[in-house]
Amino acid sequence: MSAAFIFPPPLWPSVAIAHDPRRFPVRRIFCIALNYAAHAREMGKEPAKDASAEPPVFFTKPADAVVESGATIPYPTLTNDFHHEIELVAALGSGGADIPAGQALNCVFGYAAGIDLTRRDLQATARNAGRPWDMSKGFDYSAPIGTIRPVAAIGHPARGRIALSVNGVVRQAGDLSDLIWSVADIIAALSRNVALAPGDLIFTGTPSGVGPLLPGDRVEGEVEHVGTVAVSIGK
Repeated sequence: MSAAFIFPPPLWPSVAIAHDPRRFPVRRIFCIALNYAAHAREMGKEPAKDASAEPPVFFTKPADAVVESGATIPYPTLTNDFHHEIELVAALGSGGADIPAGQALNCVFGYAAGIDLTRRDLQATARNAGRPWDMSKGFDYSAPIGTIRPVAAIGHPARGRIALSVNGVVRQAGDLSDLIWSVADIIAALSRNVALAPGDLIFTGTPSGVGPLLPGDRVEGEVEHVGTVAVSIGK
């Protein structure tokens, strides 16, 4: 017997898959903080010196924060310092708890380029007050993501250019080889906190050069060997 709801449940958030009419259903969105040394420093933090000894810090976004590449999104409320962060996104096709790093990549279905949008002023205010900064990261339309390319087609990219431009001017540029915690390390560490499952997305961190966006801006990101993502900021 099927369950009855008091109102129709919302449509399940999903992401396009390259060369596949089916879509990737999004279960949860996890993000890792300060996973590029240069970005850690520009945020006033010291980067981790030993990734094997220091656990990464994670935060989340709601699944329905995903935005299809090519969309126009509204400038968010409650902020005057709205930032871009280009990231490699790992899309999980399987999961589990306490996954060994040596087996972690077996969980990855594919990869995409994503943008972690941030209300930086809200984040700074909350952090300085010792309060949670969920609302600086997990707001509406805060997770634009490009088409997912399956591992079967591209493997597991460990190096390659990751960059973002605003109105044609490059703001961020780095290389995937600069990740402090690798994708395997991230999955292993995250699976010790929560049991991962198919449909989970993991934003793996951003290189330096994060900065403000304004109404009318065109934002374009790329991850070499993976793909692109683009959004426009509404006026």
